[in-house]
Amino acid sequence: MPPSPSLVLPKNPHVAIVGSGALGLYYGAKLAHGGVPVSFLARRDLVHLKQKGLQITCTEGDFHLPHIKAYAEPQEIGPVDLVIVAFKTTSNASLAKLLPPLIGPDTSVCTLQNGLGNEELIGSLVGRNRILCGVCHVCVSRPTPGVASNMSGGNIRFSDLTGGDTPRVQSIAQLFEQAGIRCSVAPSVGSARWYKLVWNIPFNGLSISEGGIDTAQILSNPKLHAETLALMNEVMAASTALGFPQDPKHPIQEIARTQKMGAYQPSSLLDYLAKKPVELESIWGEALRQGTAAGVPMPKLKELYQKLKQLVRV
Repeated sequence: MPPSPSLVLPKNPHVAIVGSGALGLYYGAKLAHGGVPVSFLARRDLVHLKQKGLQITCTEGDFHLPHIKAYAEPQEIGPVDLVIVAFKTTSNASLAKLLPPLIGPDTSVCTLQNGLGNEELIGSLVGRNRILCGVCHVCVSRPTPGVASNMSGGNIRFSDLTGGDTPRVQSIAQLFEQAGIRCSVAPSVGSARWYKLVWNIPFNGLSISEGGIDTAQILSNPKLHAETLALMNEVMAASTALGFPQDPKHPIQEIARTQKMGAYQPSSLLDYLAKKPVELESIWGEALRQGTAAGVPMPKLKELYQKLKQLVRV
């Protein structure tokens, strides 16, 4: 019987990080630095993490964790209180194998992934009543093995798949707040997801489709600046049609925030330049399908999606 959303996480929950890339290393380290027992499921950084630990550079102060628990297989970790899924959605096919050994009677699972459909997928594997989402508004990188860097602060918007703002989601927000991470709780998973898509769809997409350019280059080009706003407005319209209305000022606020970031390379662009798979379907494809199914014309997004399909690995 999956846990009830009315339950709260234990005061000092055992947390398993599935996906020890930039995001997983950073948030896992912040939790561990605050005294939370954290186990990292790692692949490429496994040997480094075991031998040299984990180094964090961030605006709140750098720190080093010389001894962390890193494992190659989920069976080595066993059932935990909270699983955090932090790898790219292009690796979602592995979840059917990775998650079951980590699940106990009261285990909750929170996905920090981008795009749409992740909560439903994970819910189909371990039960919808376990699922939380965390939408990360942050610029985290992994410059070298065992190092995660965040010089932009940032925040996470959490929500519970079964009820939005629940006691359980309040408890995970509190857990992250105690680790020094700014958090809020969204009224629904959909509202949290579509809020971030207003930024992700234009900036991640145009940075690739326009030849590998950064956000400053996008916004300094009048044509691409207008294209960005047009894409944002389509996403806003789809969000409203799906029952998640947003502040009309959101697009302008996002553009102003992005201008302050300087020559920022979005994560999908970095994947593209490194010839890695790009999260095409979860970010652009699913947004297009859901928006048009809700009756919203999305010609700009359709055009961008078709361009990206010709360019990226999936």
